[in-house]
Amino acid sequence: EAQLVESGGGLVQAGGSLRLSCAVSGFTFVDYTIGWFRQAPGKEREGVSCIGRRYINTYYLESVKGRFTVSRDNAKNTAYLQMTSLKPEDTAVYYCAADSQCGSMQNGYWGQGTQVTVSP
Repeated sequence: EAQLVESGGGLVQAGGSLRLSCAVSGFTFVDYTIGWFRQAPGKEREGVSCIGRRYINTYYLESVKGRFTVSRDNAKNTAYLQMTSLKPEDTAVYYCAADSQCGSMQNGYWGQGTQVTVSP
């Protein structure tokens, strides 16, 4: 059974940092592109970042460029989202997903999400 488990969320003050992890099991991690998404209350889910299977290709939402860094450790079946200079508008539930390519990943595997709250 495919499983993605996010961790590392929490409450942080504006300007602070968090590192989210996405631990994968039940499928061959190295064969999948990993995406990070977020959904704030009352808003639609949006893609935050994405990293290709071989680390080469990465994507970032414009509003997080220069603050967030996506990475993956194929030996540990884990992807990461390092978030720095956090802002209150980054508050959301963050999800990781796995699919064949970046995009909506609607047909891929999804985690349950981890809450990130940034206080002013």
